[in-house]
Amino acid sequence: MTPLKITIYQAYLFWENTEKNLSNLALRLSALKEKTDLIILPEMFNTGFTMNVEKCAEPMDGPTIYWMLEQAKKYNCIVAGSLIIHDQGNYYNRFIWMKPDGTFHKYDKRHLFSMAGEEKIFTRGKKRVIVELNGWRICLQTCYDLRFPAFSRNLNNVYDILLYIASWPDARISHWRALIPARAIENQAYAIGVNRVGYDGHQVYHSGASMCVAPDGGVVYYKPEDEDLYTFSLYPHDLKRIREKLPFIQDADNFVIVE
Repeated sequence: MTPLKITIYQAYLFWENTEKNLSNLALRLSALKEKTDLIILPEMFNTGFTMNVEKCAEPMDGPTIYWMLEQAKKYNCIVAGSLIIHDQGNYYNRFIWMKPDGTFHKYDKRHLFSMAGEEKIFTRGKKRVIVELNGWRICLQTCYDLRFPAFSRNLNNVYDILLYIASWPDARISHWRALIPARAIENQAYAIGVNRVGYDGHQVYHSGASMCVAPDGGVVYYKPEDEDLYTFSLYPHDLKRIREKLPFIQDADNFVIVE
């Protein structure tokens, strides 16, 4: 495990306008002045959070996947974010972990927001996905997953970073600010949440509050309200020190989720 340099882009998104979002995101990313290992974008970064699948869904060989590959190649790093994917007759809110060589991992959002009818449009994912970068094991999660700690529990320290991408509204931002530190502390892992800013097409306001919280609850990064492109580093010795100082994961209840 080596130090990990992470770039968060807390973006303003243009409603259901893939071409404009991809152009703007590429322009903003061009401001990067240092090498990074990972660029993280919000949930549905190419359209904003929408259930208009007829207009916004893409296949796995569509323009947004191609754009992610081009950015991964350009910056020689992982590019991560979600979009609406139409795959074998189903629609998914799919988290893509794109590598510069064109290979990728995918995580389909498990917990669908029933209060907005998300489960009527999308097919939920069934498997938790943990990827690896510079020796760090990273658990991929999307927005509403944050409310369900059983799905993210870190029994036996199987991951080191819990990564949430989101389109979390300002009306419930106090929950976001409380739950991300809770997930970090209870799982003895870094918890990263990347949100968007601005109004969506339904005039729902998003105030960002993207953050990275250390396993002991310390704040590594936090940014409310404004669009932000920010790079920071995580160090293995900090994670090791925190876990060794208070190794309570070994006393956790041993259970797994059964479908």
